Amino acid sequence: MSKIFLVSIILIAGFVFFSCDNQAQTEETNSVQNTEQKDTTSQDQDSFKRAPDFALKNSKGETVRLSSFEDKVIILNFWATWCGPCRREIPGFVNLYKKYNEKGLEIVGVSVDQNGWDAVTPFIKNYKVNYPILMFNYQVVKDYGGIRGIPTTFIINRKGKIVEKIVGLQPDAYFERKVKELL
Repeated sequence: MSKIFLVSIILIAGFVFFSCDNQAQTEETNSVQNTEQKDTTSQDQDSFKRAPDFALKNSKGETVRLSSFEDKVIILNFWATWCGPCRREIPGFVNLYKKYNEKGLEIVGVSVDQNGWDAVTPFIKNYKVNYPILMFNYQVVKDYGGIRGIPTTFIINRKGKIVEKIVGLQPDAYFERKVKELL
């Protein structure tokens, strides 16, 4: 009987800890927004914070700026090749890019891999990534408030404003719904 009681206490403590961590992530997501509402279609989109511009290198050594995607809805995804949730999320981004790129969607992946292009280039080929992948620097991580977990994804509207910050894996349907709202 005492073993069952002890296991129950451990499970309850774990649940409370997980719930607090999940609440902290939700609060962090909401802190990017100036309002508590989650439905971006009902918000004044001028009230959001402007996405910081950056200049990062792609696999060809070319510099790509966020501002070069002006007037597009942007999914800015910080990820790494070794991240399991990132690996699960990327095929959905590949499909979303195919479906909505010509309608005004841009997806930009920012790799935080410490091994740089040696790790990322084979990954891009293996996963058939069809959207721009850039290599992080510490300034872009700082400018986006510090990336505490990956994947971390920012959804940016056509005016260049961050409408949502998401820490952790989300289902494909979630991103598609958000994209449809903003296109």
